[in-house]
Amino acid sequence: MKECAEKLAALRRNIESVLLGKEEVVRRVLVTLLARGHILLEDVPGVGKTILARALARSIDCIFSRIQLTPDLLPSDILGVSIYDSNLGEFSFKRGPIFAQIVLVDEINRTTPRTQSALLEAMNESQVTADGKTYPLGPPFMILATQNPYEFEGTYFLPENQLDRFMLRTRIGYPAKEDEREILRVQPARTRLAELRPVMSAAELVAIQDQVLSVKMDDAIVDYILAIAEASRRNEELTIGLSPRGSLALMQASRAAALLEGRDYVVPDDVKGLAACVCAHRLLTKALTQDGSAAAAETVFRRILKTIPVPQ
Repeated sequence: MKECAEKLAALRRNIESVLLGKEEVVRRVLVTLLARGHILLEDVPGVGKTILARALARSIDCIFSRIQLTPDLLPSDILGVSIYDSNLGEFSFKRGPIFAQIVLVDEINRTTPRTQSALLEAMNESQVTADGKTYPLGPPFMILATQNPYEFEGTYFLPENQLDRFMLRTRIGYPAKEDEREILRVQPARTRLAELRPVMSAAELVAIQDQVLSVKMDDAIVDYILAIAEASRRNEELTIGLSPRGSLALMQASRAAALLEGRDYVVPDDVKGLAACVCAHRLLTKALTQDGSAAAAETVFRRILKTIPVPQ
């Protein structure tokens, strides 16, 4: 456990040296990685989403791929395509950019729902199917998707089943004044990112991911998660409450958070601290518009969370 904690602490420091002043964002990304999930980074352009993904990939010595989604992108542009080889007299499959270990899916809401859905199998099963054949992805395999606010021109809504595949949804936000001063002075995206060295191998990361399942969770904390889910399903302001997949995601993310802090057991604060970013994007309010519902759902969920007794 001590060796694992030291490696994870080094990983955090490595990424934080590039993404300045965003320790909580880095923590959430690493929680998602350890829990074998995927994360949706929702924010305005230029706050460091791409830098974060590149720093993560370099820090764990993994194959990195970036997919820039556009309105004219086709599913085959992501998954790959079969091309006829006249010399061999047969079709050969040319793998697309999804075949990497850390995949940055940039501006996921700027492409059509048909192309967005091409990512579903990859996110849910860590595999893709093309021309009747199944191809495994990773390990490790993680998608970091970025999304600009809905009111930006030329964007599409993410359907609920797509949002539900993201373990966490979080924002990066603007840097504090002193952090931005350091960014302007050092320009870490040009200097530190280029010099960043791995602190662990992909195999070491997978071994740490395997330890997440062994993190102990008391029955009282399991009941706390169930109470949160049940309260969301009964709430009159919501049309869709937390699904069992959402409850499982909260449990797994809480275990990963405990391991990241060097513990082999979950405490209530692990659950409470992650609940909103794990659960809120899976809910739907009775608001008329989805962009309004997205903001309202988090507000409703935070009110729900305050009503659930925290186990002692």
